[in-house]
Amino acid sequence: MELQQLFEQAIADSKLLNKKPDNETLLKLYSLYKQATEGDVNTDPPSNPFDFVNKAKHDAWTSLQGKGKEEAMKAYIDLVQQLKG
Repeated sequence: MELQQLFEQAIADSKLLNKKPDNETLLKLYSLYKQATEGDVNTDPPSNPFDFVNKAKHDAWTSLQGKGKEEAMKAYIDLVQQLKG
């Protein structure tokens, strides 16, 4: 199966997990997904100092700066496989 197909399957599988992942893992999934689909972060950080959720998302995505799209896809697939058990 092609990497893109495996990635799309992992996205679908992530929505069917038996147990909701903790917040740190959700941020990791989010950031890997964004890096795989959009590349390096392309938005400014939230300007509202109390917007903790979007700041955490932005910081998580920024932490992957420079990681290739294919590498991010593989990491996302691996993480979903771990979560599936």
